[in-house]
Order: sequence, then C-alpha cells, then structure tokens
Amino acid sequence: MAGPVEKHLLSRIQEEGAIHLTLIDPEKVTPTSALHLAEKAEEYKTTAIMVGGSTSVSTAHLDDIIKTMKHNITIPIILFPNNVSGISKYADAIWFMSLLNSTDPYFLVGAQILGAPIVKRSGLEALPLGYIIVGDGGTARVVGRAAPIPYKKPELASVHALTAQYFGMRFVYLEAGSGASQPVPPVMISAVKETVNIPLIVGGGIRNAEQAKTAVVSGADIIVTGNITEEKGASNEFKRLVTTVRKNTHN
Repeated sequence: MAGPVEKHLLSRIQEEGAIHLTLIDPEKVTPTSALHLAEKAEEYKTTAIMVGGSTSVSTAHLDDIIKTMKHNITIPIILFPNNVSGISKYADAIWFMSLLNSTDPYFLVGAQILGAPIVKRSGLEALPLGYIIVGDGGTARVVGRAAPIPYKKPELASVHALTAQYFGMRFVYLEAGSGASQPVPPVMISAVKETVNIPLIVGGGIRNAEQAKTAVVSGADIIVTGNITEEKGASNEFKRLVTTVRKNTHN
C-alpha cells in the first residue's frame, strides 16, 4: 500500500505530467549549505529532496543535514542510499532499491537485507525501486560493480525495467551517473516508457532545461538533478530547469 510520500509523488505526476526532484550529496555540503539549496529548491517548486551519493559519509553528518532541512522545509526528504550507512531515521522515506545490473549480489539484495530492519525500526516509508545504470554510469557504476547498459541498446534497458515491474517494484530509475558527459538518450527513455507502466525516473548528465525537457517529452515521469544544484545553486538556470519539467507533459 502506498504511503504518504509515494502518494505525494504520484499525485504531483498526475497533476503536472512530470516532476522534478533535487538531489543533494551529503558529502559535498554542510547542514547550512544543504538547507540553502533545499529552501531554494522548494521555492522553485521541486517536488521532494533526495539525499545521497555514491561514496560514504558519516551517519552523524547525514543526520545533521536532514534534521536541519526538515525543520525548515515542508516538502518530503527521501533517502537515496549507496549502502546501509546511508540510512537516517530523520528522513521521510527511502528509495528501497536494487541495482538490477550489478554483478555483485550485495547490491542486488545483500545490502537490502541488512538495511530492511533498520528501515522498519526507523519508521521510514520504503519506496520500492529498480535501479539501472546506463551509459558510462560514473562513480555509481564503479561503487555498485555494475555492468552498465550501453546507450545503443535501449531494448536491454527495457527488459531490465520490465523485470523491476514484474518483481513488484513501483518505480524504475535510469541512471547515467553523476556528471555524465551525456544524459540518457531519448530513444532509451521512450523504449522503457513503452514497456512499463510504473513511474520512470531519469537522472545523470542533465545540466539544463532543454535536456530536461527532452527527457520529459521522451517519457520520463521524474527528473532528478544534482550537479546543477551544486554548481549553480539558487540560479535562474536551476529555476528554469525545474519550471520546464513541470510545464512539459508527455504523451
């Protein structure tokens, strides 16, 4: 059964056609700077804040960042963990995800087994997610020991996504990797969207409003950006990107 955060995401997708989530890497921010980014993102109408990265950060630092944001913003905070250490009881929800094209069973199900009781004790809302690394994959590919799906093989991305849906996962994520030289291509997004009927998240390599619009028109339901937030901060370009996602529905 969908919890309040999942219902919030789905209702916003229904209302707006596509939504934007702001990703904040806890390793790159202080509690104060994270709050500044989160407040601006909320002002620009991002739907939720995701907190996580590909490398490790202390749990205490993660807790401090989330507590500081939670006291000052009203939109949900969703954990995007790279490992068990990425769990904080102060968030609202967690992407409970399996890296479907990892070659290491730990990232397929091992970390999830270790993390599940922590998630339960913490009272976090679990959002079941099939996570698929494509293209170069960046740091996430290396850390997650993934065999990334080449951009020229959209059919492989589609069958991975369909597997996620048949497993009962309620979201699927095409990840190009933080700082990717190019975002997920439209043909791959379209192929996946035509194959599944669960919300499609696309992230990695999206640096401007035009790239975000292309992804949405191709079929993305949720756009995730992180680098533009870190690099541009409260800039007009970041605001334009978020606004563009919300105004461009797809067929």
